[in-house]
Amino acid sequence: MTTSTTFHPPARLLLGPGPSNVEDRVLRAMSAQMVGYFDPSLVEVKSEITRLLRLAFGTLNAATFPLSGTGMAGMEAALINLLEAGDRAIIGVNGAFGDRMAQIVERCGATLIRIDAEWGRPIFPEQIEAALKKASGAKLFAVVHAETSTGVLQPLEGFRQVAERYQTTFVLDAVTSLAGHPVEVDRHGVDVCYSGTQKALSAPPGMAPITLSARAMELARGRKRKLQSFYFDVPLFAEYWETHQAYHHTPPITFYYALLEALRIVEEEGLEARFARHRLNHLALVAGLEALGLQMHVEAPYRLATLNTVKIPADVDDAKVRGRLLREFGIEIGGGLGVLKGKVWRIGLMGVNSRPNSVLLLLAALERILPNEGFSCGSGIAAANAVYAQG
Repeated sequence: MTTSTTFHPPARLLLGPGPSNVEDRVLRAMSAQMVGYFDPSLVEVKSEITRLLRLAFGTLNAATFPLSGTGMAGMEAALINLLEAGDRAIIGVNGAFGDRMAQIVERCGATLIRIDAEWGRPIFPEQIEAALKKASGAKLFAVVHAETSTGVLQPLEGFRQVAERYQTTFVLDAVTSLAGHPVEVDRHGVDVCYSGTQKALSAPPGMAPITLSARAMELARGRKRKLQSFYFDVPLFAEYWETHQAYHHTPPITFYYALLEALRIVEEEGLEARFARHRLNHLALVAGLEALGLQMHVEAPYRLATLNTVKIPADVDDAKVRGRLLREFGIEIGGGLGVLKGKVWRIGLMGVNSRPNSVLLLLAALERILPNEGFSCGSGIAAANAVYAQG
């Protein structure tokens, strides 16, 4: 006879590309009992989630809600609802997630127009405009606001004017930026923006917040052919979310509780204070890493505060360092993806994990590990503390 045991996950400080550690208040919210998906109390929960997501996205869009699924669900839904066979789509590819968008465009049967940039550099509006001039009538263009594979923060100024000049649709991936960087959907003229809950929101993975402009919803509703996916049919889901009557699928009610509590925490802290906190801890981390003798992968003007990429020194074993961080200190950081595999570490400072404790512990751990791996380093703690002292 076998005896089952309760699983007790090890204590980890998740400083990788996601997921982040979950806020304690969010964990407690998830322990609440189920209600039915048409229960009046859940209607209130959904309404409050919409209000708070609009705040986080910086939008007044009516169609603002969380899809059931991770951030990839948001990416897929954003593209497949707008694109049909034969449509033209321009995708800025400067990392792994721009490349994924490009793959989805091809799976839709649409004509893909790639704009490739170095993995560590942004996409510029003039590149999109040049492609739009060549691809007359392109239905949409898309860029990644926070490229998780490279640590690049994509500047958004100028894209709105390009979209308006060519009467096209602007799609934005904000999976690693929402609640950590200003997204400001309405100010930047973004038509569709999606994210995930497991990063700067410090909720569990499993929901994909998304917001669509009236124009984007009109395009989704006006398709020539029904969307091949019932589950990701945004207009169908919107009917359930907005009317509280139509059945679409059984929603993950526990995750609604979690998202609501995470968004309440964001509102209580205040967006500007939250952005400033993420930036301060990012600057302290960078100062400490550079004092150790390490180099950042991305130029300063384009660095994410939520996801930091640092070059792995020559002759230092990537896997050994990350393995020791996990075994000896309980810290997880990420390795590189694609062309950056083995070349960078990806260090996330998102949500509840963006705090001085995380920065200082990681720097102390690296300072202990790196010399044993053949890299002579300085001290990062003093440099980080100098940044904190300046505020």
